[in-house]
Amino acid sequence: MTTTPTRQLIDNLGVFAYDKLPAPVVKQAKNALYDSIGALLAATSHSYPVMSLLKHMVTEAGGAGESRLAGSTLRTNPATAALANGTLAYYCDIESHHPSANVHAIAVVAPAALAVGERQNSSGAQVLAAIVAGIDVAARVSYALSPSEQYARGFHPTTVAGTFGSTVAAGLLLGLDNARFASAFGLAGTSACGLLSWVDDPSEQSRPLNIGLASQAGVQAAMLAATGFKGPDDIFGGKYPFGKAFTGQWDQNALLDQLGERFEVTELFFKRNSCCVFIPAGLDGLLDILRSEDISVDDIASVHVRAPQSSYHVVDNNPLRSHCAQYVLAVAAHQGHVNFADIMEDRRSDPAIAEFANRITLTGDGLFDQRSGGKHQSVGSITQVTTHSGAKYIRDVEFPLGAAQNPLSDNDLQNKFTSLTAGVVDPDRAAQIKRLIDELDTVEDINTLTQLFESGSQV
Repeated sequence: MTTTPTRQLIDNLGVFAYDKLPAPVVKQAKNALYDSIGALLAATSHSYPVMSLLKHMVTEAGGAGESRLAGSTLRTNPATAALANGTLAYYCDIESHHPSANVHAIAVVAPAALAVGERQNSSGAQVLAAIVAGIDVAARVSYALSPSEQYARGFHPTTVAGTFGSTVAAGLLLGLDNARFASAFGLAGTSACGLLSWVDDPSEQSRPLNIGLASQAGVQAAMLAATGFKGPDDIFGGKYPFGKAFTGQWDQNALLDQLGERFEVTELFFKRNSCCVFIPAGLDGLLDILRSEDISVDDIASVHVRAPQSSYHVVDNNPLRSHCAQYVLAVAAHQGHVNFADIMEDRRSDPAIAEFANRITLTGDGLFDQRSGGKHQSVGSITQVTTHSGAKYIRDVEFPLGAAQNPLSDNDLQNKFTSLTAGVVDPDRAAQIKRLIDELDTVEDINTLTQLFESGSQV
């Protein structure tokens, strides 16, 4: 029998077995999980409205109580836990991101893996392998669809492609055989969704809900398949293939290229500020000019940022503050950083910030796309600052700090976690989380880690 496009992927999921993963890949998976847990726990703060809304939803949903809602003592079924924790993981928009595939893969995959892992009493090594596999598949499905085409049609790649990432993570932990995996993929494909309409929602709630929905859909698909529930056997092929529905195209080679040799978790960008991944290069350039050229914000007449032609429109005067370069750069110029409180509360109530934001312009430049080449999405920018005296200062930032080519140090990641979870998790609990994730491949039951996310950690 001819192997179908879907089976070509499923038949090769064995490359993600833990004992086959290179040590640097395991290390990066631990970093991504640690970083995402910091972002997720930060979102449980009572300073933000989303946590009380999710607690109400989880209470109403009920369930067998197999999986935890982080930041509470509530338990529910794995699919509902994935929905709630996936929403929290992306809420602050400061978790890692895969720029080339344009997916917030860890925010979809980690909550799914943890929720099912809790139910199955999976080992830390099994959860890490599931996370590596899920991130890989989410990125590869996005490549196959074309990230830019998804955006052009108003689809959110993280939700569309990410659904398969959460399906793979959940399916591996449930021990699905290939036939049931094919059904899980089919059910996931019929559930995949997610529009970019959240850019018009200043509450910043529908944006992260997209990610929660993708995490939930993957868990639900895998758990249904585990019971014997059937789905389309070839969602990537068949009469009505997945790619035709979402972008009108499908690149099978992009789905399978170097599978088990190139691991997408190594391509993640680790953020330092709450904003879209296409903003940090311009932000780094502006802050470097302010710090090193002995000029102040008041000295600046204009800021012009040249960003990749393929992505600049995503952050150019976007109505959503987390995705608006003008807003993020103006806030950062005045306070040196941007946290989620700056996203939730419009700092343009300060006339100085509002006026400075009006001095910032963006244009697209194909140079960056040419420099990155291939599948890689550029995250670079060239920032030009012109002072009132006519002096010009330029910074060309191809790889901002946090990019795969310019990674954060372990100390940077720990400092970020500490900052994000201050007031939510006490220092002793934070240290326990860090130690357990560092040693996760030796942890026999993932519940040993996830119990530390309960509300007993509140201070």
